[in-house]
Amino acid sequence: MKKKPIYVETVIDSSIEEVWHYTQQPDLHEQWDLRFTSITYNEKQHADAPQTFTYTTKIMPGLSVSGWGESKGTYEKASGVKTSSLHFGTPQRISPIKEGRGYWQYIPNGERVTFLTQYDYDVRFGRLGQLFDQLFRPVIGWATALSFNVLARWIEIGEKPATQYRRFFSYYLLCFLFSFIWLYQGLIPKGLMKHPLEIDMLMKLSPLTFVQASTAIIWVGILEMIVGLLFLIPKLQTLLIKAQILLFPLLTLSAIIAAPSVATAPFNVVTFNMSLWIASIIALLLTKELPTAKFCKRKRGA
Repeated sequence: MKKKPIYVETVIDSSIEEVWHYTQQPDLHEQWDLRFTSITYNEKQHADAPQTFTYTTKIMPGLSVSGWGESKGTYEKASGVKTSSLHFGTPQRISPIKEGRGYWQYIPNGERVTFLTQYDYDVRFGRLGQLFDQLFRPVIGWATALSFNVLARWIEIGEKPATQYRRFFSYYLLCFLFSFIWLYQGLIPKGLMKHPLEIDMLMKLSPLTFVQASTAIIWVGILEMIVGLLFLIPKLQTLLIKAQILLFPLLTLSAIIAAPSVATAPFNVVTFNMSLWIASIIALLLTKELPTAKFCKRKRGA
């Protein structure tokens, strides 16, 4: 299987010295780079020895991957372009990455810096590992690009990476919550169960007969499931969230009109929809200056 090296490029409003500082200091690097949880430099045996380090990446509570890295040297051209080369790997078989090489490059661009990386790696587990890498490689490339944007925002406006990542993951957790709720509400009470209360409310809000409402409720469920799937498309999420903010009060009012008892039942429609309405407002607020991978180039010369 043919593979392409991972390439990510961004432009940062800063000097090479500052970008170099934020990317070459382990305690700063581990803050913005989503691929690493901690980076520790090892003590050199002598002044001319290459700089080595160890890293750890937490995958989930109780599960992490540790590896090693070695700086292969720094090169600076007369034009001011700096390049830092790296050799890395891990002996842990839980990691799809066995060993790799890459570089960071810093190119002066007036009062800005073009910061880019290109790296590639070998996988373990033969053809099975190569097959898995078809899924893993785009993810690690996306994580690199997102990290570069977080770094740029940290340098340019001073927003800490932890704050950016907290906002980023909170937003997408809410989007996945909305997706799950629309899918569940469409599939279970409407599509599979055709719950009598759902049919009864539809009949009271329309001139449909019981048979017609029983069929219509399935189509309503399909529509809700489509909305749930659309919530997984990043480009549509903001629009859908705005629609929810307008829609949930109307859905709540129509449900109470159709079946007043739903407002007093345990786990009732008022508290449920109000919770989703407030969550939608929070999600919309989180979209402001959300870090994103799309501001980075992913192909050389693109």
